[in-house]
Amino acid sequence: RIFPAYGVRFIAINDNVDTINDGADDLAVSVKNIMNEAYSRDISIKTRSALEAKRKNGDFVGAFTVYGYLKTGERHKKLEIDAYAASVVRNIFQMRLDGHSANHIADELNAHGVLSPLAYKKNHGLPYAKKGYADCEDSKWSATTIIRILKDETYTGTLVQGKQTTPHFKLKNLETKPAEQWDRVENAHEAIVSKRDYQLVQRLGGIDTRTSPKESSVYLFSGVLICGCCGSRMTRKAVTYNGHDYQYYYCPLGKKHGCENPATMKQNDLIACVQEMVKAHIDSVVSMEAVLNSVNQERINRELIQEYQAQIDSCEAQLKQVSAFRSQLYENLVNGFLSKKECALYKQQYDQDYNRLEEAIQKWQEKIKEVTENRSERNHWIQHFKQFSQMEKLDRRVVVHLIRSIKVIGKTEVLIEFNYQDEYRTAMSYAAEIKQEAV
Repeated sequence: RIFPAYGVRFIAINDNVDTINDGADDLAVSVKNIMNEAYSRDISIKTRSALEAKRKNGDFVGAFTVYGYLKTGERHKKLEIDAYAASVVRNIFQMRLDGHSANHIADELNAHGVLSPLAYKKNHGLPYAKKGYADCEDSKWSATTIIRILKDETYTGTLVQGKQTTPHFKLKNLETKPAEQWDRVENAHEAIVSKRDYQLVQRLGGIDTRTSPKESSVYLFSGVLICGCCGSRMTRKAVTYNGHDYQYYYCPLGKKHGCENPATMKQNDLIACVQEMVKAHIDSVVSMEAVLNSVNQERINRELIQEYQAQIDSCEAQLKQVSAFRSQLYENLVNGFLSKKECALYKQQYDQDYNRLEEAIQKWQEKIKEVTENRSERNHWIQHFKQFSQMEKLDRRVVVHLIRSIKVIGKTEVLIEFNYQDEYRTAMSYAAEIKQEAV
């Protein structure tokens, strides 16, 4: 009915059908169409069922892996860690937990000569989506890439697949399925980051984390300070009086908007109060021998040095590649492959890349030196954990790792809800058992 209505001539050579002839068997064509459609539907159902069974079994069925993993196993069913890329992912999560914004993390990675996921896959001959997207034309790190990595649950060892589907086997347009219908298999592969750190990063993404003016990190208590009366997030305000600057936190609702007893506290008083409470809590943890034995500083230092050396090796490989490209410019100019203008532009670009990589190598070497001298930034948290009673300044890292919320009850009263309460109670119980056995 459709083809004749639009004046379309239909020819099926194998079936000896041509609608221009009056003798064409319309019934035979219709029956064959029905059979072909039934066959296509059956193949589609079987394919969907097979893929669903593989996803539920924890097999990776995607075409391209996320940054930090490689395909392995028979027919590439499983994911294995790419050591170099995984170390970059860990750094990203660590910097986010330290209070740095996505833009700052991207700038740091670019400054250290770390290849973006797309550039890394291209440089190492790994498969990547040819019709995918890059945040920037030069394939540099960007805030969008950082946020995408921070939100990917794959890094916790949980394989999440089946997020999209087609509504019908004849249609190719993709539809996003509800999250509750995704296929999730925990412990399907080795994790790059712990679930605790992943959940903490997700929590940080859902709270207010305003960046301090002219700084790369957020305010000390950003997102964790709440009014003890109404539960709303408290606001930081700075005022100048008689030439002196004063900072304090207050409840933004106030009595006019329903808060019966709005909390207010000076920033200096709040920092001093929280610092003393945190020190008391950490002193209790550090006093337990079981907690101290769980921290192996020598092993951590060794792993850090290996990680930084891998970054240096990567930068040196890029440096060698840039040098080779730069050395070929004159030959390409003589052979007429490049004009003088093009040659000058390429040389300028290669010179910039060469200088950037040299600076990146120098920065990574400085980080190795810091580790050997026990001055590494990442080691500060461990030192705080072991000897927090000697702490002179409360930093954002301690607040993020240890504190879930700070309730300001009044001008002199604060209630802190710490993270890791279960771990703390378990350690306390274990320490008590050791003490009892010793007695």
